[in-house]
Amino acid sequence: MHTKADKLTEKAVSVPEETGGAGVDAYLAKLTEPQRSTLEAVRQSIRGCLPVEAAEGFSYGMPAFILKKPVAGYAAWKEHCSYYPMSGKVITRLKDELTDYGTSSGAIRFPSDKPLLVELIRKLIAARLEEIAAPKRKK
Repeated sequence: MHTKADKLTEKAVSVPEETGGAGVDAYLAKLTEPQRSTLEAVRQSIRGCLPVEAAEGFSYGMPAFILKKPVAGYAAWKEHCSYYPMSGKVITRLKDELTDYGTSSGAIRFPSDKPLLVELIRKLIAARLEEIAAPKRKK
């Protein structure tokens, strides 16, 4: 018997052996609809918000875009899809924008058949890029 927590943590597919964009293509190809088209839309939205030098690959076992540091990731789960801003501070900063979604300290959950809005992805990425660019405080 699966608990609700089990259902939230069951990945839809495993990480392919390929890396980079080809690995992400393989990951998406293994998904069923509507997850595949939903995450492809999220992928395109993320790509459109980042500079061309952002690399596509895997971070923390999920498809991600990296620009010196991981900027954004996404994944399919058994009963939802998730967006990962690669920083809990981004979720805290934009909490008022995320009231329609389930969140945790590091993830934003959304229905498998409804991609995140492009404008929300743009705000999430802008917040993460600002965080990466900010000078580190000395302790």
